[in-house]
Amino acid sequence: MQSEVEENPYTCEVCGRGFITNSQLKIHMITHTGEKPYSCDVCNKGFSTKTHLKIHTRRHTGEKPYSCEVCNQSFSKKSNLNRHTNTHTGKKPYSCMVCEKAYPRNSQLKKHMQTHPGVKPYSCEICGAGFPINSELKVHMQSHNVYQSTSCNICGRSFSTGAHLTVHLRTHTGEKPYSCEVCGRAFSRDFHLKRHMSTHTGDKLYSCEVCGSAFSTNSYLQIHMRKHSGERPYSCEVCGRSFSSKAILKSHIRIHTGEKPYSCEACGTAFPTSTHLKSHMLTHTGEKPYSCQVCGREFSASSSLKGHMRTHTGEKPYSCEVCGKAFTMNSYLKIHMRTHTGEKPYSCTVCGISFSKRSNIKRHMQTHTGEKPYSCNVCGRAFSINSYLKVHMRTHTGERPYSCKICGWAFARYFNLKSHMSTHTGEKPRSCDVCGKSYSGSYLKIHMRTHTGEKPFSCEVCGSAFSTNFRLKRHIRKHTGEKPYNCEVCGRAFSTSSNLKIHSRTHTGDKPYSCEICGNAYSMSAHLKIHMRTHTGEKPYSCLVCATAFSTSSQLKGHMVIHTRDAEKRRLGSKQNVC
Repeated sequence: MQSEVEENPYTCEVCGRGFITNSQLKIHMITHTGEKPYSCDVCNKGFSTKTHLKIHTRRHTGEKPYSCEVCNQSFSKKSNLNRHTNTHTGKKPYSCMVCEKAYPRNSQLKKHMQTHPGVKPYSCEICGAGFPINSELKVHMQSHNVYQSTSCNICGRSFSTGAHLTVHLRTHTGEKPYSCEVCGRAFSRDFHLKRHMSTHTGDKLYSCEVCGSAFSTNSYLQIHMRKHSGERPYSCEVCGRSFSSKAILKSHIRIHTGEKPYSCEACGTAFPTSTHLKSHMLTHTGEKPYSCQVCGREFSASSSLKGHMRTHTGEKPYSCEVCGKAFTMNSYLKIHMRTHTGEKPYSCTVCGISFSKRSNIKRHMQTHTGEKPYSCNVCGRAFSINSYLKVHMRTHTGERPYSCKICGWAFARYFNLKSHMSTHTGEKPRSCDVCGKSYSGSYLKIHMRTHTGEKPFSCEVCGSAFSTNFRLKRHIRKHTGEKPYNCEVCGRAFSTSSNLKIHSRTHTGDKPYSCEICGNAYSMSAHLKIHMRTHTGEKPYSCLVCATAFSTSSQLKGHMVIHTRDAEKRRLGSKQNVC
C-alpha cells in the first residue's frame, strides 16, 4: 500500500484516486465540479481539458493525423487507429470471463454478454453489486462518490455534481433560460439550443470517418456509427428484435401495442410515427418533390426515389442470406425474409388471420368493412386500395409501363410481364399433382380449380360464378355495357383487350396463325382450328333430327333451318286438312 502511495502521491479528496503529477489531479477534479473551461470556436461546445478540445476541433477541420501503416486509412483519434489496427493484427483485447471468447471492441463484448444472462463477474467492493462487464462497474462506482449527497429536494434524486443538479431542477421549475433568436423556442439546456440551431443554419459539423455522412449533432453521429459496427443495444422485450437507437425501438413497440399517436387532420387516419404521417399528408396535397432525372417520374419521399433509381441502374444491394435473392430496397428484403422465417406480425383484430405484410392486412380489413375509398374519375368504378385504382386507370390511358426486353411486348402490370417472361424461358416450376401439367407463377392455383370445380368469384347481378377474378370482370361488362378498349384507327370500342387485338388485325392485315399442311394463314386461332377440320375430316357438330354432322356450329345452324321449315309446312298442311 505504501509503494502505491509513493507512485501516486497526489490523491483526490473526493473519490480517493491517486495521480503521479499535480496537473493530472487538477484535470481530474473537473470531473467532479463539472467545469468545462475550454470552448470550441466553431460550435461553442465546452470541454474539461485542452486535449479533448483539440480532438474535437478535428471534426471541423477534417484533420486526421493518425494513419494506419498497413492500409493508410487515417483517423482523427489515436484510440480509433488502435481499434482499427486490430482488424489487421487480429488482436482481440476484450475477453469474456465466462467462456473466454475474445472481441476487438468493448461494445461487441457487451453484446456477447447478453448470451450469459445472470452472469455478473465484476463486483463492487463497496456494496457487492455485480456487473457483466468492467465498464459498467466503473460507471457504478461513481454512485459511491461523496458528491452523491447533492440531492434534489423535490424528488430526492441524487447527482454527482452541482451542475447536474441545477439542470435537473429545471424539469420541476419549467425554467428554460436558453432561447432561439430565430424562432423564439426556449430550452432548459445550452446543448439543446445549440442542437436546435442547426435546424436553421443547416450546419452538419459531425462527419462519419467511414462513409463521410454528416450530422448536426454528435449523438446522431454516434447512432449512425452503429450501422458500421452492427451494434444494436436496444432490444424489444416482446419479440427480441434489436435496434440501433431508442427512438427506433419506441416506434417498433407500437407494432405490438397498436398505438398510433399521429393523426391526419384531413382524413383522420392514424400512424405510429410522425414520418409516416408526413408521407401520408402528401397524398392529400399531391406534392411529389422528388423527381427521377432519367424518366421524369415523381415521388413524395426521397427514399422512394432512391429505390426507384435502382430500376434504371439494375442495382440490388440487399441480398437474402438463405436463398441469395437480391432486392433494390432493404424493406423488400425484410418482407422477403418472412417467407423463410414464417413470421406474420400483422394480425386482423376481427378474425385473427395473420399476414407478413402491412399492405396485405390493410387490403384484408376491407373484406370486413366493404370500404372502397378510391374512385376512378373516368368511369366511377371504386377500389379498396389505391394501387388497384392506378392499375385500372391504365385501361383508360392505355399506359403499359412494363416492357419485355426480348420481344418488346408491353404490359400494364408487372405481374403480367413476369408471367409473360416464362414464354421465353420456358420455365414452369410448379406442377399439378392431378394431371401433371406445369405452370409458372400463380397459374397453378387457377388451374387447380378446373379439377376442384371451385368458382370463388360470383356476379352480384345474375349470380354466375367464375374461377378467376379476370373472367368475372369480363362478364360484368355484359351487364354494364362497358367497353374500355378503343381502336385507334376506327374508334370502335370493345369489352376486352383480346377482342381489340383481334379487331386490329383487320387494319394491319396480320395473320399470325398458319396451317402447317397447306400454308393458309388466319387472324384468329379459332379460324385456324375450323380450317384444320377440312384436312382431318372432323365434324363435331351433329343434327339431333337426322344425325347429319358438320365441321362448324354455323353450318349446323344453317342446316337446322331445313328442319324448322319442313316442320312449319307440315303444321300448315295438317291445318288445311282439318278445315
